[in-house]
Amino acid sequence: MDKITLSHGSGGVLTQELISKIFLKVFKNPYLDALDDAAIFALSKHHYALTTDSFVVDPIIFPGGDIGKLAVCGTVNDLASCAAEPKFLTAGFILEEGLSFDILNKIVVSMSRQAKAAGVEIVTGDTKVVPRGKVDKIFINTTGVGMVKKRLSSSCIRPGDKILINGCIAQHGLSILLKRQNFSYSVAIKSDCNPLWGIVKLLLNANIDIRFMRDPTRGGVSSAMNEIATACRYSFLLQDSQIPVDNSCRHLGEILGLELLDIANEGKMLFFVNPKDAHRALRIMRSHPCGKNAAMIGETLVEKKSRVYLKTAVGGLRVVGSPLGESLPRIC
Repeated sequence: MDKITLSHGSGGVLTQELISKIFLKVFKNPYLDALDDAAIFALSKHHYALTTDSFVVDPIIFPGGDIGKLAVCGTVNDLASCAAEPKFLTAGFILEEGLSFDILNKIVVSMSRQAKAAGVEIVTGDTKVVPRGKVDKIFINTTGVGMVKKRLSSSCIRPGDKILINGCIAQHGLSILLKRQNFSYSVAIKSDCNPLWGIVKLLLNANIDIRFMRDPTRGGVSSAMNEIATACRYSFLLQDSQIPVDNSCRHLGEILGLELLDIANEGKMLFFVNPKDAHRALRIMRSHPCGKNAAMIGETLVEKKSRVYLKTAVGGLRVVGSPLGESLPRIC
C-alpha cells in the first residue's frame, strides 16, 4: 500500500502504522513518543497538557450534536483523559465557498454554549475559505490547554486493576451511520457527545486512585484497549456481559453485523482504577449525569502479552484486536 486510504484515519491498525512509520519517525521527541492524548509539560511550578484535534464529521449536524459541539467535547475530553482541567481552546475553521451563514452561525453558537458548559474559553482562532468542492462544508481544528491535576501514565497500570467505563458504548458511531445513510429505524439513537471533565473531577476530588484514562473515540473500545495494552504490556480481560450497551444499539448492531466494540464514542472514558477504590469510583461515577450507566467491565491480568481478551456471554474466550479499517469514515 503506497497511498493514503480512508482506513488510515480509522483509529485502528492502519492509523497506528501511519503514526509510527511517518510522523513519529520524523517528529520524534519525548513528548510525542509518549503517545498520550495530550503532551504534558512543565511551566514554573505547574504541569500543563496541550492537545490538538481536527474534526471532519459527515454530516455536520447529527442527532445529539453537531461538528461544533463535537470539536469542543473532543478536545476537552482529550485533556480530561490526562487528568488536566480544561482552561483554553483555539478554534480554526476551514469553510467551503457557499456554506450557509445560518448553518455556520448555528455551529459557532453550539461551540460557544458547549465551551461555557465545559468551563473553557475560546481565546484565539483562524478562518480560511476555500473554493466550492475543495472541502466538505466545514472542517474545524481545535487546540486545548489544561492544568494537570494528577500525573497519569500507562506505566502505572498494575495487575488486578479494574477497568471501568462511564456508560453505554457505540452511540456516537451508530447515530452518525443512521443519519448519513438515511436508514429507517424505529428507535432514535443519539450521539453520546458530552464533556467528561466533570466526572473526572469528581473522582480526583474523592482521591480515587486512578492509574490511567483513555477516551475510546475512533476505533472504539477495541482500538483504545489494544493501544493501552501495547503501551503497558499487560493483557486485559473484558467481560462481555458487563459492557453497557443500549438495547437499540445492540439490535442495530445485530441487524447490520457490526462489532460494537469497534464503534466510535464521544462521551465515554475508560478508567483503570486501583481495585481497592473500584466500587467507590463506580458509585461516584453513577452520581454524575454522564455516568448513570457506569460499569466495571474488566481487569488487568498478570500476563505480559499485550492482549485484550473478551469473555463472551456463553463463557467462551476470544482475543479482541484493533479494527483494521473503519466501516464508517469521517466519524469525528
